[in-house]
Amino acid sequence: MNIAVVGTGYVGLVTGTCLAEMGNHVVCIDIDENKVNKMRNGIIPIYEPHLDNLFERNIKQGRLVFSTNLQDAVDHANVIFLALPTPPGEDGSADLKYILGVADDLGKRLKDYAIIIDKSTVPVGTADRVSEAISANFKGDFDVVSNPEFLREGFAVDDFMKPDRVVIGTNSERAKKILEELFKPFVRQGNPILFMDERSAEMTKYAANSFLATKITFMNEIANLCERVGADVDSVRIGIGSDTRIGNRFLFPGIGYGGSCFPKDVQALVKTAAEHGSDIQILNAVMKVNEEQKTVLAPIISDYFSGDLTGKRIAIWGLAFKPDTDDIREAPALYMIEKLIELGATIKAYDPEAMSNVQTTIGNKIEYAIDPYDAAQNADALVVCTEWSVFRTPDFDVLAENLNNKVIFDGRNLYNPEKMKELGFYYKSIGRKTIS
Repeated sequence: MNIAVVGTGYVGLVTGTCLAEMGNHVVCIDIDENKVNKMRNGIIPIYEPHLDNLFERNIKQGRLVFSTNLQDAVDHANVIFLALPTPPGEDGSADLKYILGVADDLGKRLKDYAIIIDKSTVPVGTADRVSEAISANFKGDFDVVSNPEFLREGFAVDDFMKPDRVVIGTNSERAKKILEELFKPFVRQGNPILFMDERSAEMTKYAANSFLATKITFMNEIANLCERVGADVDSVRIGIGSDTRIGNRFLFPGIGYGGSCFPKDVQALVKTAAEHGSDIQILNAVMKVNEEQKTVLAPIISDYFSGDLTGKRIAIWGLAFKPDTDDIREAPALYMIEKLIELGATIKAYDPEAMSNVQTTIGNKIEYAIDPYDAAQNADALVVCTEWSVFRTPDFDVLAENLNNKVIFDGRNLYNPEKMKELGFYYKSIGRKTIS
Protein backbone atom coordinates (compact mmCIF):
# COMPACT_ATOMS: atom_id res chain seq x y z
CA MET A 1 0.00 0.00 0.00
CA ASN A 2 0.91 3.64 -0.28
CA ILE A 3 1.04 5.14 3.21
CA ALA A 4 1.75 8.59 4.63
CA VAL A 5 2.78 9.35 8.20
CA VAL A 6 2.54 12.95 9.40
CA GLY A 7 4.97 13.52 12.26
CA THR A 8 8.33 11.82 12.76
CA GLY A 9 8.71 11.59 16.53
CA TYR A 10 9.09 8.25 18.32
CA VAL A 11 5.67 7.00 17.24
CA GLY A 12 5.66 8.40 13.72
CA LEU A 13 9.14 7.28 12.75
CA VAL A 14 8.68 3.78 14.15
CA THR A 15 5.28 3.50 12.46
CA GLY A 16 6.56 4.65 9.08
CA THR A 17 9.70 2.53 9.17
CA CYS A 18 7.94 -0.66 10.26
CA LEU A 19 5.17 -0.25 7.68
CA ALA A 20 7.86 0.19 5.01
CA GLU A 21 9.60 -2.96 6.26
CA MET A 22 6.44 -4.92 5.38
CA GLY A 23 6.69 -3.78 1.76
CA ASN A 24 4.52 -0.68 1.87
CA HIS A 25 5.65 2.57 0.28
CA VAL A 26 5.75 5.23 2.98
CA VAL A 27 6.28 8.98 2.92
CA CYS A 28 6.95 10.60 6.29
CA ILE A 29 6.06 14.27 6.65
CA ASP A 30 7.61 16.71 9.11
CA ILE A 31 7.72 20.51 9.19
CA ASP A 32 11.31 20.51 10.47
CA GLU A 33 13.35 20.91 7.28
CA ASN A 34 16.67 20.26 8.99
CA LYS A 35 15.35 17.04 10.49
CA VAL A 36 13.93 15.90 7.16
CA ASN A 37 17.23 16.55 5.38
CA LYS A 38 19.08 14.48 7.97
CA MET A 39 16.65 11.59 7.58
CA ARG A 40 16.99 11.72 3.81
CA ASN A 41 20.71 11.25 4.37
CA GLY A 42 20.14 8.25 6.59
CA ILE A 43 20.64 10.05 9.92
CA ILE A 44 18.10 8.80 12.44
CA PRO A 45 17.01 11.56 14.86
CA ILE A 46 16.09 9.38 17.86
CA TYR A 47 17.65 6.49 19.73
CA GLU A 48 15.52 3.37 19.54
CA PRO A 49 17.13 -0.10 19.53
CA HIS A 50 16.96 -1.96 16.20
CA LEU A 51 15.29 0.93 14.38
CA ASP A 52 18.46 2.02 12.59
CA ASN A 53 18.81 -1.16 10.50
CA LEU A 54 15.22 -1.03 9.28
CA PHE A 55 15.48 2.71 8.70
CA GLU A 56 18.61 2.42 6.55
CA ARG A 57 17.37 -0.61 4.61
CA ASN A 58 14.03 0.90 3.64
CA ILE A 59 15.54 4.23 2.63
CA LYS A 60 18.05 2.38 0.45
CA GLN A 61 15.33 0.29 -1.17
CA GLY A 62 13.15 3.33 -1.82
CA ARG A 63 10.20 2.36 0.35
CA LEU A 64 10.77 5.09 2.95
CA VAL A 65 11.01 8.74 1.89
CA PHE A 66 10.69 12.07 3.68
CA SER A 67 9.13 15.42 2.88
CA THR A 68 8.15 18.72 4.48
CA ASN A 69 5.16 19.15 2.16
CA LEU A 70 1.79 17.83 3.35
CA GLN A 71 0.60 17.76 -0.25
CA ASP A 72 3.05 14.90 -0.85
CA ALA A 73 1.11 12.85 1.70
CA VAL A 74 -2.18 13.53 -0.08
CA ASP A 75 -0.74 12.84 -3.54
CA HIS A 76 1.03 9.66 -2.40
CA ALA A 77 -1.42 7.86 -0.15
CA ASN A 78 -5.03 7.18 0.73
CA VAL A 79 -4.04 5.96 4.21
CA ILE A 80 -2.63 8.84 6.26
CA PHE A 81 -1.45 8.40 9.84
CA LEU A 82 -1.38 11.42 12.16
CA ALA A 83 1.46 10.90 14.65
CA LEU A 84 1.65 14.40 16.04
CA PRO A 85 2.44 15.65 19.54
CA THR A 86 -0.39 16.18 22.01
CA PRO A 87 1.40 18.00 24.84
CA PRO A 88 -0.46 18.74 28.06
CA GLY A 89 -1.96 22.20 28.28
CA GLU A 90 -1.83 24.36 31.38
CA ASP A 91 -5.01 22.70 32.69
CA GLY A 92 -3.69 19.15 32.05
CA SER A 93 -5.81 18.45 28.98
CA ALA A 94 -4.18 17.23 25.78
CA ASP A 95 -3.43 20.07 23.36
CA LEU A 96 -4.87 19.12 19.96
CA LYS A 97 -3.70 22.16 18.02
CA TYR A 98 -1.20 20.19 15.89
CA ILE A 99 -3.66 17.43 15.01
CA LEU A 100 -6.56 19.76 14.28
CA GLY A 101 -4.27 22.09 12.32
CA VAL A 102 -3.16 19.25 10.03
CA ALA A 103 -6.76 18.00 9.75
CA ASP A 104 -7.85 21.44 8.59
CA ASP A 105 -5.01 21.51 6.07
CA LEU A 106 -5.84 18.02 4.82
CA GLY A 107 -9.41 19.07 4.21
CA LYS A 108 -8.15 21.73 1.82
CA ARG A 109 -5.98 19.24 -0.07
CA LEU A 110 -7.95 16.00 -0.31
CA LYS A 111 -9.51 15.15 -3.66
CA ASP A 112 -10.30 11.45 -3.32
CA TYR A 113 -11.27 8.99 -0.59
CA ALA A 114 -8.75 8.71 2.23
CA ILE A 115 -8.49 7.10 5.63
CA ILE A 116 -7.14 9.52 8.23
CA ILE A 117 -5.77 7.62 11.23
CA ASP A 118 -5.25 9.15 14.65
CA LYS A 119 -2.10 7.37 15.84
CA SER A 120 -1.36 9.93 18.53
CA THR A 121 -2.79 9.46 21.99
CA VAL A 122 -5.84 11.69 21.95
CA PRO A 123 -8.82 12.36 24.23
CA VAL A 124 -12.15 10.66 23.69
CA GLY A 125 -14.03 12.46 20.93
CA THR A 126 -10.97 13.55 18.95
CA ALA A 127 -11.91 11.46 15.89
CA ASP A 128 -15.16 13.46 15.72
CA ARG A 129 -13.26 16.75 15.94
CA VAL A 130 -10.78 15.68 13.25
CA SER A 131 -13.68 14.64 11.03
CA GLU A 132 -15.37 18.02 11.54
CA ALA A 133 -12.14 19.86 10.71
CA ILE A 134 -11.68 17.93 7.46
CA SER A 135 -15.32 18.12 6.38
CA ALA A 136 -15.28 21.90 6.79
CA ASN A 137 -13.19 22.03 3.61
CA PHE A 138 -13.69 18.64 1.91
CA LYS A 139 -17.11 17.32 0.94
CA GLY A 140 -15.93 14.01 -0.52
CA ASP A 141 -15.71 10.60 1.13
CA PHE A 142 -13.21 9.99 3.92
CA ASP A 143 -12.99 8.08 7.18
CA VAL A 144 -11.33 9.11 10.41
CA VAL A 145 -10.06 6.12 12.38
CA SER A 146 -8.53 5.76 15.84
CA ASN A 147 -5.56 3.37 15.92
CA PRO A 148 -3.80 3.97 19.25
CA GLU A 149 -0.19 2.92 19.67
CA PHE A 150 1.03 0.65 22.45
CA LEU A 151 4.76 1.03 21.88
CA ARG A 152 7.26 0.85 24.72
CA GLU A 153 10.28 3.05 24.16
CA GLY A 154 13.28 0.75 24.02
CA PHE A 155 11.11 -2.03 22.55
CA ALA A 156 9.09 -0.05 20.03
CA VAL A 157 10.21 -1.92 16.91
CA ASP A 158 9.40 -5.31 18.36
CA ASP A 159 6.11 -4.02 19.74
CA PHE A 160 5.08 -2.73 16.32
CA MET A 161 6.24 -5.76 14.36
CA LYS A 162 4.74 -8.28 16.83
CA PRO A 163 1.91 -6.49 18.65
CA ASP A 164 -0.10 -8.07 21.45
CA ARG A 165 -3.14 -6.65 19.70
CA VAL A 166 -4.05 -4.02 17.13
CA VAL A 167 -6.90 -1.73 18.17
CA ILE A 168 -8.84 -0.04 15.36
CA GLY A 169 -11.69 2.31 16.11
CA THR A 170 -14.05 2.72 13.15
CA ASN A 171 -17.62 1.97 12.11
CA SER A 172 -16.72 2.12 8.42
CA GLU A 173 -16.74 -1.24 6.65
CA ARG A 174 -14.63 0.24 3.88
CA ALA A 175 -11.95 1.36 6.31
CA LYS A 176 -12.10 -1.96 8.21
CA LYS A 177 -11.38 -3.95 5.06
CA ILE A 178 -8.39 -1.80 4.05
CA LEU A 179 -6.86 -1.67 7.53
CA GLU A 180 -7.33 -5.39 8.16
CA GLU A 181 -5.28 -6.00 5.03
CA LEU A 182 -2.64 -3.48 6.17
CA PHE A 183 -2.18 -4.95 9.64
CA LYS A 184 -2.69 -8.65 8.92
CA PRO A 185 1.06 -9.27 8.24
CA PHE A 186 1.84 -8.06 11.78
CA VAL A 187 -0.44 -10.57 13.53
CA ARG A 188 0.42 -13.79 11.71
CA GLN A 189 0.86 -15.61 15.04
CA GLY A 190 -2.79 -15.12 15.84
CA ASN A 191 -2.83 -12.00 18.00
CA PRO A 192 -6.10 -10.13 17.48
CA ILE A 193 -7.09 -7.13 15.42
CA LEU A 194 -9.78 -5.61 17.61
CA PHE A 195 -12.39 -3.48 15.85
CA MET A 196 -14.51 -1.13 17.94
CA ASP A 197 -16.01 2.34 17.71
CA GLU A 198 -13.71 5.34 17.65
CA ARG A 199 -14.45 6.57 21.16
CA SER A 200 -13.85 3.16 22.69
CA ALA A 201 -10.50 2.91 20.90
CA GLU A 202 -9.50 6.34 22.21
CA MET A 203 -10.50 5.36 25.74
CA THR A 204 -8.67 2.02 25.47
CA LYS A 205 -5.33 3.80 25.08
CA TYR A 206 -5.85 6.09 28.07
CA ALA A 207 -7.21 3.28 30.22
CA ALA A 208 -4.25 1.01 29.42
CA ASN A 209 -1.58 3.58 30.25
CA SER A 210 -3.41 4.77 33.35
CA PHE A 211 -3.77 1.22 34.64
CA LEU A 212 -0.06 0.53 34.16
CA ALA A 213 0.85 3.80 35.88
CA THR A 214 -1.43 2.81 38.75
CA LYS A 215 0.21 -0.61 39.00
CA ILE A 216 3.67 0.95 39.20
CA THR A 217 2.54 3.49 41.77
CA PHE A 218 0.80 0.88 43.91
CA MET A 219 4.01 -1.13 44.05
CA ASN A 220 5.97 1.98 45.04
CA GLU A 221 3.53 2.60 47.88
CA ILE A 222 3.92 -1.01 49.02
CA ALA A 223 7.73 -0.66 48.83
CA ASN A 224 7.66 2.44 51.03
CA LEU A 225 5.48 0.58 53.55
CA CYS A 226 7.78 -2.47 53.42
CA GLU A 227 10.62 -0.30 54.70
CA ARG A 228 8.53 0.82 57.66
CA VAL A 229 7.33 -2.63 58.69
CA GLY A 230 10.52 -4.56 57.93
CA ALA A 231 9.22 -6.55 54.96
CA ASP A 232 11.18 -7.16 51.75
CA VAL A 233 9.51 -5.77 48.64
CA ASP A 234 11.26 -8.26 46.34
CA SER A 235 9.62 -11.15 48.18
CA VAL A 236 6.27 -9.36 48.13
CA ARG A 237 6.61 -8.60 44.42
CA ILE A 238 7.29 -12.25 43.60
CA GLY A 239 4.52 -13.36 45.90
CA ILE A 240 1.82 -11.26 44.29
CA GLY A 241 3.23 -11.43 40.77
CA SER A 242 2.82 -15.21 40.69
CA ASP A 243 -0.95 -14.68 40.95
CA THR A 244 -2.15 -14.89 37.34
CA ARG A 245 -4.88 -12.36 38.08
CA ILE A 246 -2.16 -9.80 38.83
CA GLY A 247 0.82 -10.85 36.70
CA ASN A 248 4.47 -10.06 37.30
CA ARG A 249 4.98 -7.10 34.97
CA PHE A 250 5.14 -3.46 36.12
CA LEU A 251 5.66 -4.54 39.73
CA PHE A 252 9.25 -3.36 40.12
CA PRO A 253 9.45 -0.54 42.65
CA GLY A 254 11.64 2.50 42.13
CA ILE A 255 11.71 6.27 42.03
CA GLY A 256 8.58 6.68 39.96
CA TYR A 257 7.57 6.65 36.32
CA GLY A 258 8.34 9.28 33.70
CA GLY A 259 8.38 9.50 29.94
CA SER A 260 6.20 10.91 27.22
CA CYS A 261 3.13 8.75 27.87
CA PHE A 262 2.22 7.86 31.45
CA PRO A 263 2.43 11.33 33.04
CA LYS A 264 0.64 13.04 30.16
CA ASP A 265 -2.00 10.37 29.64
CA VAL A 266 -2.97 9.99 33.30
CA GLN A 267 -3.30 13.76 33.57
CA ALA A 268 -5.35 13.96 30.37
CA LEU A 269 -7.73 11.19 31.45
CA VAL A 270 -8.31 12.94 34.78
CA LYS A 271 -9.06 16.14 32.87
CA THR A 272 -11.44 14.35 30.48
CA ALA A 273 -13.26 12.81 33.41
CA ALA A 274 -13.62 16.19 35.11
CA GLU A 275 -15.05 17.70 31.93
CA HIS A 276 -17.75 15.02 32.01
CA GLY A 277 -18.55 15.42 35.68
CA SER A 278 -16.52 12.46 36.91
CA ASP A 279 -13.74 12.46 39.49
CA ILE A 280 -11.31 9.57 39.05
CA GLN A 281 -9.93 9.68 42.56
CA ILE A 282 -7.49 6.82 42.12
CA LEU A 283 -5.67 8.60 39.28
CA ASN A 284 -5.41 11.83 41.25
CA ALA A 285 -3.70 9.78 43.96
CA VAL A 286 -1.42 8.13 41.38
CA MET A 287 -0.19 11.51 40.15
CA LYS A 288 0.40 12.79 43.68
CA VAL A 289 2.27 9.69 44.82
CA ASN A 290 4.40 9.52 41.68
CA GLU A 291 5.44 13.16 42.02
CA GLU A 292 6.62 12.49 45.56
CA GLN A 293 8.31 9.22 44.62
CA LYS A 294 10.64 10.88 42.12
CA THR A 295 12.58 12.54 44.92
CA VAL A 296 11.93 10.03 47.70
CA LEU A 297 15.67 9.39 48.09
CA ALA A 298 16.66 13.06 48.36
CA PRO A 299 15.86 13.54 52.08
CA ILE A 300 17.42 10.14 52.83
CA ILE A 301 20.62 11.22 51.09
CA SER A 302 20.56 14.48 53.02
CA ASP A 303 20.04 12.68 56.33
CA TYR A 304 22.98 10.39 55.60
CA PHE A 305 25.18 13.49 55.41
CA SER A 306 23.76 14.92 58.65
CA GLY A 307 21.31 17.18 56.83
CA ASP A 308 23.94 19.15 54.92
CA LEU A 309 24.81 18.44 51.27
CA THR A 310 26.78 21.65 50.84
CA GLY A 311 29.91 20.84 48.90
CA LYS A 312 29.02 17.16 48.52
CA ARG A 313 29.67 15.58 45.12
CA ILE A 314 27.00 13.15 44.00
CA ALA A 315 27.37 10.77 41.06
CA ILE A 316 24.22 10.02 39.07
CA TRP A 317 23.92 6.89 36.95
CA GLY A 318 21.09 7.22 34.44
CA LEU A 319 19.29 10.28 33.06
CA ALA A 320 16.73 8.86 30.63
CA PHE A 321 13.32 8.05 32.10
CA LYS A 322 13.95 4.37 31.34
CA PRO A 323 16.75 2.30 29.77
CA ASP A 324 17.23 1.90 26.00
CA THR A 325 16.00 5.36 25.13
CA ASP A 326 17.37 8.90 25.04
CA ASP A 327 14.00 10.30 26.11
CA ILE A 328 14.24 12.48 29.22
CA ARG A 329 10.66 13.75 29.35
CA GLU A 330 9.50 13.72 32.98
CA ALA A 331 12.57 11.62 33.86
CA PRO A 332 12.83 11.07 37.63
CA ALA A 333 16.59 11.68 37.40
CA LEU A 334 15.98 15.31 36.47
CA TYR A 335 13.76 15.84 39.49
CA MET A 336 16.36 14.17 41.69
CA ILE A 337 19.13 16.35 40.29
CA GLU A 338 17.11 19.53 40.83
CA LYS A 339 16.39 18.57 44.44
CA LEU A 340 19.99 17.61 45.23
CA ILE A 341 21.31 20.84 43.76
CA GLU A 342 18.74 22.74 45.81
CA LEU A 343 20.14 20.98 48.90
CA GLY A 344 23.67 22.14 48.04
CA ALA A 345 25.18 19.18 46.19
CA THR A 346 27.14 19.22 42.95
CA ILE A 347 26.35 16.56 40.36
CA LYS A 348 28.31 14.57 37.83
CA ALA A 349 26.16 12.25 35.72
CA TYR A 350 26.48 9.52 33.14
CA ASP A 351 23.91 8.04 30.76
CA PRO A 352 24.68 5.93 27.66
CA GLU A 353 22.32 7.91 25.39
CA ALA A 354 20.56 10.81 27.08
CA MET A 355 23.36 13.21 28.10
CA SER A 356 23.12 15.45 25.05
CA ASN A 357 19.38 15.85 25.59
CA VAL A 358 19.94 16.73 29.24
CA GLN A 359 22.65 19.22 28.36
CA THR A 360 20.27 20.85 25.88
CA THR A 361 17.65 21.06 28.63
CA ILE A 362 19.61 22.14 31.74
CA GLY A 363 22.98 23.12 30.28
CA ASN A 364 25.98 23.04 32.57
CA LYS A 365 24.14 22.93 35.87
CA ILE A 366 25.78 19.51 36.22
CA GLU A 367 28.95 17.84 34.93
CA TYR A 368 28.76 15.09 32.30
CA ALA A 369 30.96 12.01 32.61
CA ILE A 370 32.58 9.95 29.86
CA ASP A 371 31.69 6.66 31.55
CA PRO A 372 30.12 5.38 34.80
CA TYR A 373 33.39 5.31 36.72
CA ASP A 374 34.29 8.82 35.64
CA ALA A 375 30.98 9.96 37.15
CA ALA A 376 31.93 8.29 40.43
CA GLN A 377 35.43 9.82 40.58
CA ASN A 378 35.79 11.68 43.91
CA ALA A 379 32.04 11.48 44.52
CA ASP A 380 30.73 11.22 48.06
CA ALA A 381 27.87 8.95 46.99
CA LEU A 382 26.37 7.27 43.93
CA VAL A 383 22.68 7.51 43.04
CA VAL A 384 21.23 5.08 40.48
CA CYS A 385 18.28 6.60 38.63
CA THR A 386 17.90 4.47 35.48
CA GLU A 387 18.28 0.71 35.18
CA TRP A 388 20.53 0.58 32.12
CA SER A 389 22.10 -2.87 31.59
CA VAL A 390 25.59 -1.37 31.79
CA PHE A 391 24.92 -0.46 35.43
CA ARG A 392 23.78 -3.93 36.49
CA THR A 393 27.16 -5.60 36.92
CA PRO A 394 29.78 -2.90 37.53
CA ASP A 395 33.28 -3.57 38.78
CA PHE A 396 32.64 -2.77 42.42
CA ASP A 397 36.36 -2.70 43.21
CA VAL A 398 36.93 0.06 40.65
CA LEU A 399 33.77 1.81 41.82
CA ALA A 400 34.98 1.72 45.43
CA GLU A 401 38.37 3.13 44.41
CA ASN A 402 36.72 6.04 42.60
CA LEU A 403 34.17 6.96 45.26
CA ASN A 404 35.22 8.95 48.32
CA ASN A 405 32.74 6.87 50.32
CA LYS A 406 31.38 3.39 49.56
CA VAL A 407 27.82 4.71 49.49
CA ILE A 408 25.10 3.81 46.99
CA PHE A 409 21.50 5.02 46.88
CA ASP A 410 19.79 2.72 44.38
CA GLY A 411 16.54 4.05 42.97
CA ARG A 412 16.05 0.99 40.77
CA ASN A 413 16.99 -1.91 43.09
CA LEU A 414 19.72 -3.20 40.78
CA TYR A 415 21.93 -4.88 43.36
CA ASN A 416 21.61 -7.65 45.89
CA PRO A 417 21.69 -6.22 49.43
CA GLU A 418 23.60 -9.20 50.83
CA LYS A 419 26.30 -8.82 48.19
CA MET A 420 26.58 -5.13 48.96
CA LYS A 421 27.01 -6.03 52.62
CA GLU A 422 29.85 -8.43 51.75
CA LEU A 423 31.51 -5.71 49.68
CA GLY A 424 31.31 -3.24 52.55
CA PHE A 425 29.00 -0.66 50.95
CA TYR A 426 26.38 1.46 52.62
CA TYR A 427 23.46 0.52 50.38
CA LYS A 428 19.98 2.06 50.37
CA SER A 429 17.39 0.80 47.87
CA ILE A 430 13.60 0.97 47.59
CA GLY A 431 11.49 -1.24 49.87
CA ARG A 432 14.40 -3.39 51.09
CA LYS A 433 16.57 -3.37 54.17
CA THR A 434 19.32 -0.77 54.32
CA ILE A 435 22.86 -2.10 54.44
CA SER A 436 24.94 0.12 56.71
